[in-house]
Amino acid sequence: MPVRPLVMGILNVTPDSFSDGGRFVDVDRAVDHGRQLARQGAAIVDVGGESTRPGAHPVAADEEAARVVPVVAALAAHVRVSVDTAKAEVAAAAVAAGATLINDVSASLHEVAADHQVGWVAMHMQGEPRTMQHEPVYDDVVAEVEAYLRERAERAHRAGVREVWIDPGIGFGKTAAHNWALLAAIPQLAASGWPVVVGTSRKAFLGALFAVDGRPAPVDDRLEGSVATAVRAALDGAAMVRVHDVAATVAALEAVAA
Repeated sequence: MPVRPLVMGILNVTPDSFSDGGRFVDVDRAVDHGRQLARQGAAIVDVGGESTRPGAHPVAADEEAARVVPVVAALAAHVRVSVDTAKAEVAAAAVAAGATLINDVSASLHEVAADHQVGWVAMHMQGEPRTMQHEPVYDDVVAEVEAYLRERAERAHRAGVREVWIDPGIGFGKTAAHNWALLAAIPQLAASGWPVVVGTSRKAFLGALFAVDGRPAPVDDRLEGSVATAVRAALDGAAMVRVHDVAATVAALEAVAA
């Protein structure tokens, strides 16, 4: 592993995220957790105000902004902050509050990033969160995801975005087999020349992998799989991993690097 990848710590200020929904809806508690993630080694804290779990329904832009902006503003002096959103107005408000990266599950906000001269992550998603896990189908998941991300990244670069990342969108409109195929293809995605972000943390395909008697492993019992897949992605060329468990991931990456 040439250089340890960046670790992006997840901070969901939502009532309904699949893993930590409701834990950090209070601003002070969210800020405390974000600062803890930074102390544990997160280079970026990713603040999200709308759940993108399978089956999630959208929230209004003003409600989403009200959730994220105070947290972004409080954290921006302590750590680099990204905003996890698919809404231009929320992205712009978060950037005004101090965010310097837009983590965009819709891969559609490159113009906002260009206008504000901030970084941008283009993620692949088939469909939208409410329906994305309803029998997703691809002819060739790796080829289709790579082509999509290359096109979006090149478009953003032409628009003037100087920091562009690509994310294959593990769990976003993919079966478990699609997810494993994309993880195996991280070297191919990294060879595209665009830095790759990978987020496997606590996701359902890991729960399925560790199922007992047909019951998926609970979210809190997916740590080992989350850390292992993050380390493997890093070894295969991912430049950033997005995780809930920052301390464990940082320790594992440092051990491998050593």
